[in-house]
Amino acid sequence: MPKMKTNSSAKKRFSKKSDSTIKYSQGFRRHLLTKKTTKRKRALRQGKYIGSSDIKRVLKLLPY
Repeated sequence: MPKMKTNSSAKKRFSKKSDSTIKYSQGFRRHLLTKKTTKRKRALRQGKYIGSSDIKRVLKLLPY
């Protein structure tokens, strides 16, 4: 049986951590930044973690 393929878009967006959590970086930081406050841009720099309801779905996309 052939190996499962990792979803290409998911591997670019998510990273698996050792404690079985999945981290991703937030959007809204590419353009139109002049109207956003410094505080808001600083908060958007921080990584976020996938919610417990979505972990199963993302793990299917990242089998390895």
